[in-house]
Formats: sequence, structure tokens, C-alpha cells
Amino acid sequence: MPYVDGFVLAVPKNKIDAYKELARKAGDIWKEYGALSYVECIGDDVPYGELTSFPRAVQAKDDEIVIFSWITYESREQRDAINAKVMEDPRLKGGVSDMPFDGKRMIYGGFNAFLEL
Repeated sequence: MPYVDGFVLAVPKNKIDAYKELARKAGDIWKEYGALSYVECIGDDVPYGELTSFPRAVQAKDDEIVIFSWITYESREQRDAINAKVMEDPRLKGGVSDMPFDGKRMIYGGFNAFLEL
């Protein structure tokens, strides 16, 4: 079973094209270093819930859209090695001001897959 990194974040609607460009570049780099897959999804049916929801989780504003993404790896060890290489890659270097979203509101984590049908 693969190891999965999952992400949820909010991107301003006027920066979606910049985010897509960054995602394409990042995805190519992750795959180059050995990630099995790299998937990015734009929210289409993600209502603001009364108690919990994707928009609430990332404090999405009215002018933002929720992004849900994941990267798969052979194992946690492979993920750690790949991420170390990606973080050092000069093609992804840039300041916080270069990011088309607020990274402080991004949710991410690593997961052991237990079922795939």
C-alpha cells in the first residue's frame, strides 16, 4: 500500500492560474524524484458547513477556493527521502511572497494507506 501526503488549502480565485502553474512545476519535480503520483483538485462542491467543512478547516474567505491534493509514495521512508530532495531543489526556491496562497492556513499530513479497492 502506498504512503500518502494529503493537503487542503485555500487559494484566492484571482491566483488560481498562478497556483496551477506552481502545482504543475512542483508535481513534475516530485515525480522526478520518485513520487508515484501527484494529484491536485479544485473545489467544486465544498459547502461551508455549520460545524466542520473543508472551507472552515482552512479559513477560506469568500474570494478563495479550496484545493485538495495528495502525493503517493512507495513508503514513508521513500516519502522522507523524496521530500528532502524536493525541499532542496532550486526550482522551487522562493519567498513566502511568491506563493499564490497563505501557507499558514494549509493543512497537511502523512498517512499510511490501509485499503485500496
